Amino acid sequence: MYTVFSTFDVPEGKADQVIKIYKNRSRSVDLAPGFKDFLLLQNDKRAGEITVQLFFDTKRDYLNWVRSDDFKRIHELEKKYPDEELTAIVPKVTQYQVVAR
Repeated sequence: MYTVFSTFDVPEGKADQVIKIYKNRSRSVDLAPGFKDFLLLQNDKRAGEITVQLFFDTKRDYLNWVRSDDFKRIHELEKKYPDEELTAIVPKVTQYQVVAR
């Protein structure tokens, strides 16, 4: 299994807005070959730190997703949010091979 974390800091007072966006996400990644799960995490001590965690069967499945037209379309839409502070967010992405469960 392969997992990817995208962690970012949300401008103060906007965490609930970002959480709502993700709760209403398109879910197209759910249909990607090899996709397993999606989690949205909020730091327990710093509410403005949000992490998106994706699980795929393999690294290849993940790479196929990020190279897909659906991925590009979704991320182009993010650039069009009316809130400029949210469009400026750049996540820190880390990728892991799951080696034990």
